[in-house]
Amino acid sequence: MLHYDHPDIRPLLFSGGFGLEKESLRVDENGLLSQTDHPFPDDEHIVRDFSENQTEINTSVCHSAQEAINELSCHYLKIQKKLFEMSPREYLWPFSNPPYIRSEKDIPVARFSGDQASKTVYRDYLANRYGRYIMTFSGIHVNFSFDDEMLKRDYALCEKDQYRDFSDYKNRFYLTLAERAASYGWILTAATAASPIMDSSYVEKGILGEDTFFNGMASLRSSEFGYWNFFAPILDYTSIESYVGSIQRYVNEGFLASPSELYYPIRLKCRDAYSMEGLLKNGVSHIELRMFDLNPLIPVGLDVRDVEFAQYLLIWLISTPHRHLSPSAQVQATHNFKIAAHYDLKTVRILLQNGDMYGDAYPVADAALAVIAAMKDFFRNADSHIQGVLDFQADKFTNPHNRYAWKVRRLYQDGFVKKGLLLARQRQEEALNCSAEHACRSV
Repeated sequence: MLHYDHPDIRPLLFSGGFGLEKESLRVDENGLLSQTDHPFPDDEHIVRDFSENQTEINTSVCHSAQEAINELSCHYLKIQKKLFEMSPREYLWPFSNPPYIRSEKDIPVARFSGDQASKTVYRDYLANRYGRYIMTFSGIHVNFSFDDEMLKRDYALCEKDQYRDFSDYKNRFYLTLAERAASYGWILTAATAASPIMDSSYVEKGILGEDTFFNGMASLRSSEFGYWNFFAPILDYTSIESYVGSIQRYVNEGFLASPSELYYPIRLKCRDAYSMEGLLKNGVSHIELRMFDLNPLIPVGLDVRDVEFAQYLLIWLISTPHRHLSPSAQVQATHNFKIAAHYDLKTVRILLQNGDMYGDAYPVADAALAVIAAMKDFFRNADSHIQGVLDFQADKFTNPHNRYAWKVRRLYQDGFVKKGLLLARQRQEEALNCSAEHACRSV
């Protein structure tokens, strides 16, 4: 538990590092997935995810949520300009759910060569195991790290025999945070869900544009229909060795081809490429939150207040008493994430943690308001901006019409791809009227 109220800690409580990863599909003028090669082969910040037509922006580590959004905008504008100049012209699809899909041939696996050829082998494996359709879901991962100087100050306040050294303290700090986030991260799914509808071609091959499909979910990619493994993972948060071992066990037993295949909303990561060896050798550097939908209501796809809310949630979680999750509680935590992806949060219920188990069931909206109320009390002496961000989130659960998913369904239910393509064109025109150089100066 962080000594959040200590005078050595308070000045650095809101400092940290922010990094964003945003996936988006490239489409042609007819709303079909692009079949051209990735147009940024030499840009380390604009890469490919699963398919050749799925661009991924990776920002640098930034000092604030707004700075990360600014850099994201810089790369976004660069992509839009390049797609405009292509012949034929292409567009950036603004939704998490895909447009028209005629068949799996529309989803070409990204092709890597040389010393990166293993990336293609891995993607081919995913295509065979899960199917290519599900890989078209696109989203945003928010990475956050607490200020190292704050962690060192907190370590100095701990009992001397509590940790082997600072590295041990830091690993266990993030392990505790990840376990807490496993219990409460569902609120981020509920707060940022923005993908309630999709084209009929996703659920019935060859049926393009005949119907807009809605199955009661606010975020299809975060629901039981989205990115999940065929089992509920049980992770050991007691030490970095046990945590790595619990993930590696699924690889050794054949449940996963590699640790990267663990589709869980929370990940602990090291500074370099994600690997269990890196975690053991270099320790945890940050936590990754993987449940954010693209927000088509905003040009860049992400509201800064949602990133800030994630930061405030993590601060609150690490500053409140810790409760370990039993195996059964971890299964329930996974279920809670899926339930939070539903559209009507008054009719579905989740179980809230009580000790190391789960207790009473509550409608998701009521549970979310209770969490936000606890956060508002915790941050009662903080500046008005924090309270404003929390009020912004609370309004989504007080009035469902304020939720992104509700707005997206209302605006695009009648002709999802046709209207979505109009929005994609509008977003590109807006981007062309902006100066990428001006946006980048603030990065």
